[in-house]
Amino acid sequence: MSQSFSQNQARRNRQQRLWQQKWSLKTKAIVWALSISVLPVVAIGTITYYNIANVINKQIPQARQESVKSSTATELALQRQLSLLLTGMGVIAILAGAIAVFVTNRAISRVSKAAATSNLIKNKLRPDSEFTQVFIANEDELVMLERNINLFTELLSVLVKEKETEADYSQLLIKITRWVRESFNEEDVLKTTSEEIRKALSIDRVTVFCFNSDCNGTFITEAVAPGLPKILGFTISEPGFEAGYIKKYQNGSIRAIDNIHKADLSDSDIELLEQFAVKSNLVAPIFKGKQLFGLLIAHQCSRIRVWQQSEIDLFAQIAMQVGFALDYAKLLEQVDTKADKAQVFIEITRSIRQSLNEEDVLKTTVEEVRKTLSTDRVLVYSFNANWSGIIIAESVVPGYPKVLRSEIQDLCFGQGYVEKYQSGRVVATNNIYQAGLADCHISLLESFAVKANLVAPILKDEKLFGLLIAHQCSRPRDWQQPEIDLFAQIAMQVGFALDHARLLQRVEAEGVQSQLLADTIGSIRQSLNEEDVLKTTVEEVRKVLSTDRVMVYSFNANWSGTIIAESVVLTYPKVLRAEIQDPCFGQGYVEEYQSGRVLAINNIYEAGLADCHINLLESFAVKANLVAPILKDEQLFGLLVAHQCSRPRDWKQSEIDLFGQIAMQVGFALDHARLLQRIEAESMRSKLLVDITRSIRQSLNEEDVLKTTVEEVRKGLSIDRVLVYSFYANWFGILIAESVVPGYPKVLRSKIYDPCFTEGYVEKYQSGRVVATNNIYESGLADCHISLLESFGVKANLVAPIIKDDQLFGLLIAHQCSGPRDWEQPEIDLFAQIAMQVGFTLDHARLLQAYQAAEADSRE
Repeated sequence: MSQSFSQNQARRNRQQRLWQQKWSLKTKAIVWALSISVLPVVAIGTITYYNIANVINKQIPQARQESVKSSTATELALQRQLSLLLTGMGVIAILAGAIAVFVTNRAISRVSKAAATSNLIKNKLRPDSEFTQVFIANEDELVMLERNINLFTELLSVLVKEKETEADYSQLLIKITRWVRESFNEEDVLKTTSEEIRKALSIDRVTVFCFNSDCNGTFITEAVAPGLPKILGFTISEPGFEAGYIKKYQNGSIRAIDNIHKADLSDSDIELLEQFAVKSNLVAPIFKGKQLFGLLIAHQCSRIRVWQQSEIDLFAQIAMQVGFALDYAKLLEQVDTKADKAQVFIEITRSIRQSLNEEDVLKTTVEEVRKTLSTDRVLVYSFNANWSGIIIAESVVPGYPKVLRSEIQDLCFGQGYVEKYQSGRVVATNNIYQAGLADCHISLLESFAVKANLVAPILKDEKLFGLLIAHQCSRPRDWQQPEIDLFAQIAMQVGFALDHARLLQRVEAEGVQSQLLADTIGSIRQSLNEEDVLKTTVEEVRKVLSTDRVMVYSFNANWSGTIIAESVVLTYPKVLRAEIQDPCFGQGYVEEYQSGRVLAINNIYEAGLADCHINLLESFAVKANLVAPILKDEQLFGLLVAHQCSRPRDWKQSEIDLFGQIAMQVGFALDHARLLQRIEAESMRSKLLVDITRSIRQSLNEEDVLKTTVEEVRKGLSIDRVLVYSFYANWFGILIAESVVPGYPKVLRSKIYDPCFTEGYVEKYQSGRVVATNNIYESGLADCHISLLESFGVKANLVAPIIKDDQLFGLLIAHQCSGPRDWEQPEIDLFAQIAMQVGFTLDHARLLQAYQAAEADSRE
């Protein structure tokens, strides 16, 4: 019953409220005004009337007793006074009501106008407001005005917060971009990104999904709140992207899902997300170069989250910046890797060279190579005569089987692999189960716990001595080309070092001569360029053999030649730089010297030499000589020649052997010096690229970027002029940056019209073409091109495209004006990399300017 009463009471209250809501503010105000002004007058008049009437009623009976006649007159007078009282009361009530209505109308009209104005503003700001229908039904201007003011206050607060959020996000984007840019490798870039985004946006998990192939991929980095499942390392073989969505990501699409159960996802997708407690997610693509590298993903796990547009925009911009940073990190890693590998090779080679016996050479090799390549095992396998063999050196990580001294019988080896390894074959196997190996090979490798391996031949005395082998046991391994090249170079150096060690061992067995050879070779090996090697050689050999002259004779292509190094006793003629023509040499001696022949002549007059030879030797005051070939890169480079001028000389066999061995070592030293020079040159160019790239990156606007580029490239590559040519829409253009050596014409701001360019070159440069012209007159250029280059004083040039926002922005051009120039491939590669960096930096500068402009606008 109580419940029924409550329901009836609630129904009556609702009806009363609805009845009240039908009155307008004006009606309510007039009713209240009339009530306040009229009711008191009426109440007071009524009370007064009834009080006076009571008094009269009491006095009339008394008056009647006294005098009937006078009482009648009195009663009539009193009745008239009461009528006048009622009339006055009515007039006063009417006047009070009229005044109240007038005053109320004046007051309400202003409120109504303010309410109408506020309603117009509200309808513009929030046409879909939940109060709109209430206002229409209510027509209560005061309530309308109050609610509109509250709404405006709310909207203003939201607007202020949005502006503050936009400013915070702009500043946050700049900070995160800077932090990401300061990360110099891919792992740091991704780790920094995920951690900073999660903190900044209060997200439960931020991860990066990296594509492998066919949309398969792995989560390669993660920042996650405590207590949530970890997704790092999780591989998805079938991500379940609906048809066409991977293409949308490739086109830059961003995907924001507020509630995974209301996003039209497949059951498998929902099941996967639920596995990691995901309720809402946000996904943006990461591009590395022009390829889709992966996805930057945010997971909200604690609750449903409605992603704001500002958050979505920030997330997408950060994903874009991650792509730029990955490109930059990749370039730096390539540069650093080349420089590091070059330095590592030099250090390992020196460590091996310091080992003076075969055992030390091999032990040092396997230890240093295993550390350098971070592999699980490195060993040296030495062949027997029947191509079976034994493992004679090993360095292995604890936890994997040791195989030192294991003997291996491989019946297939001699038939299929000897000639290939003899010719320098290097084999890199990323996964032994996917390399097409025979079952017997797989079984052998499994017994050593091998998953991937790397094999290079060791040549000793130009014969296949054995194999240098690296084993990866923990997992398959994708061997990188720089690792393979380094491994092959070290194996080659091991062969040289074994020859060296063998030579030293034999020399040491011969006593003093051995020490002399070691000292001589040590001196030669310390020389790090060709000129020093040859100069040291002739000086040391002349002292060791106590002979009158030692020289190095270098061949030309026609087997004539020049004496390029000499050490001679002061009393005999100097023959340095003498050119010698010997028409007989090519016919009779090349093959013999190529095969290692050493010629010892005790007396030139008793050796059956031709007269022309005797005359040549007499011109050098020679009585006896000793000649050994110098092989450089396995080709006959020249001859090491010793002259005895004071008298004939009976050369001892130990002297002949020593001389031949030194000549062979000179060849190795020349190979080594050339290799070191090439490595040092590559290292210098790598450092130059890093320095120029960093200088360019420090420039924050397009003009500074271009100016820094042309200055640094001209200095770094010693070029006469470097400039940037910018295209117009019709592929004509203008030179917008220039650095030129004094004395050559300045061409800055020159406009160039080349009608042939669009037809022949746009697509090529757009696809990354780099053109190196060593001599403009020998490159088949059109006459108009030659005339243009001549007007700039150009003899040779180098041209690389600058790509900005994936479009051909212009060309980076190097001019050699002093003469033709034979551009080397490392120079060309460096030039192209710098041009690519200029494009990235121009993109970066444009993006920073946009951010700064946006930040300035937000402050205003």
